[in-house]
Amino acid sequence: MAHDHGHASQDFGKAFAIGTGLNLLYVVVEAVFGFLAGSMALLADAGHNLSDVLGLLLAWGATWLARRHPTRRRTYGYRRSSILASLANAVILLVAIGAIVVEAVRRLLHPEPVESGTILWVAVIGVFVNAGTAWLFMSGRKGDLNIRGAFLHMAADAGVTVGVIVAALMIMWTGWQWLDPAISLAIAVVILVGTWGLLRDSVNLSLDAVPEDIDPHEVEAYLAGQRGVSEVHDLHIWGMSTTETALTVHLVRPGAGTDDDLLARMRRELHDRFGIEHATFQVEAGDHACPLAPAQVV
Repeated sequence: MAHDHGHASQDFGKAFAIGTGLNLLYVVVEAVFGFLAGSMALLADAGHNLSDVLGLLLAWGATWLARRHPTRRRTYGYRRSSILASLANAVILLVAIGAIVVEAVRRLLHPEPVESGTILWVAVIGVFVNAGTAWLFMSGRKGDLNIRGAFLHMAADAGVTVGVIVAALMIMWTGWQWLDPAISLAIAVVILVGTWGLLRDSVNLSLDAVPEDIDPHEVEAYLAGQRGVSEVHDLHIWGMSTTETALTVHLVRPGAGTDDDLLARMRRELHDRFGIEHATFQVEAGDHACPLAPAQVV
């Protein structure tokens, strides 16, 4: 057998610290002035930003756990915590969406006056806070579902806060108070759209599905094309974390014996071509009397 162990992803500890601090401060400012101005849009956005703070803390904690060394009891370490964090992040956002929708519908049925001027300047601050936080995670958004979740939430928040600004300006010009809860419903839709992909990918990784960016048929074809390999079976590919992918496979090589150079080359190429960091190969001679051999199709 051969084993290849992946490495931890880029350290975003500083980005998490800055992003969490900025967003927590902004949540307090937004909630206070949203209450004083009677703005459902500001309060809704504050609730959503609070869920993002919780999500950032979860993702930060999972990133730290994923870097801890394996133990005798947890032989893969705590890598899977990043998957659990991304799933929890998605669930938190869904709860926030429900709360926003309920209150926005209530405000639509019973409109209340809001201070559009206060909404405007608080929302302008929010654009800079959210966009700045998104920028901190931009470099890691393609390689880590955890970081991608943080980036997408912050980027969506920046766009949503622009919508709050538009609502404030329109209320100032038209006096239509119903625009405030209407924008809140639009915020909920935007959050739902952004959350759906994160939820789907998190659930798939939790169920040990093949990561979206890997084609299992291409991996199988690559393995089947290696020198002396007559058959490939029991191929499994799954995410150990949001950044590391593992593979186990049985390779039938009749009469070929052990070839350490071949196994080492396959590990390198699986990493370079498919991003698979941890590969385990079981080499078999192809004796169908052996219980490890695949079942014969009649």
